Amino acid sequence: MNTLLLGIGAWDPEPWRARFKAVLPDWDIVLHTEPFDRRAIHYAAAWKQPEGTFAGLPDLEAIFSLGAGVDHLFKDTRLPEGVPVVRVVDPDLTTRMSEYVVMHCLMALRRVRTYDGFQRERKWIDLRDQPQASDVQVGLLGMGVLGQDAAMKLRTMGFRVAGWSRRPKDVEGVAMHHGDEGLNAVVASSDILVAMMPLTPDTTGILDAKLFARMPKAEAIGGPVLINVGRGGLQVETDILAALDAGTLGAAVLDVFETEPLPEASPLWLHPKVTATPHNSAISSPPAIAAYVAGQIRAHMAGNALTNVVDPKHGY
Repeated sequence: MNTLLLGIGAWDPEPWRARFKAVLPDWDIVLHTEPFDRRAIHYAAAWKQPEGTFAGLPDLEAIFSLGAGVDHLFKDTRLPEGVPVVRVVDPDLTTRMSEYVVMHCLMALRRVRTYDGFQRERKWIDLRDQPQASDVQVGLLGMGVLGQDAAMKLRTMGFRVAGWSRRPKDVEGVAMHHGDEGLNAVVASSDILVAMMPLTPDTTGILDAKLFARMPKAEAIGGPVLINVGRGGLQVETDILAALDAGTLGAAVLDVFETEPLPEASPLWLHPKVTATPHNSAISSPPAIAAYVAGQIRAHMAGNALTNVVDPKHGY
């Protein structure tokens, strides 16, 4: 009988066992905490697995992440060399992410938080100098599947969209940039900056004071807006707070944080220019993820190539 190994260190693993048993009924689904035949493992699925979970598996053919991110896997210094790591690309997750990004870009465009403040103070103030979406540029840092879908939907709403990727990439209707010079160009021209890139050694702490200082004044929307839906490690939270207080940033929408859950003592909770959400911008259906992994496994066993394989040199 075929066997799938689950290396899950952050969630209750039993619901995941049940989900995989539903889509792979003829398979054994074993947890990393249980005794199992190490030579029987050809495929594994993981989320924040303990160090060394997948070491010493001589016939392992692929490791599947149970979420969109894969940085948790590469933190394992004993990850088997040469074994493909596969990330989840799920239409449901992609749609949810784009909903979140478009919603907050529209809220920034229409100064929703400012009007919320007027309402609380019972002030009838009309900010008549209201820009159109076409007056505002949204810069997307990270132009993978999620970034490209968000770009398409932002363009539909009328926004000007620029995109940045580490390597050259063409995306229809988007002013694309790459490399360090390209990053500077996107940051310097974007009223709203959306971080959607993976967490790698090159992107850790990239959202810092130096980057915020390069953003335009974006006075028409009350100052430049930062939206981070990538990873908490991308941002330097002390720099975000300082930029908000100094007016370098007009607002920040943060779905991810350096420490999660966000500590109760964090000043981000109550800062008037911060929207904080609990890492839920794009929660995909767990059964859909299990079905996606099972489909990849069946296709691979039939002789087809795996899709959405991560390049270990770049971490995405």
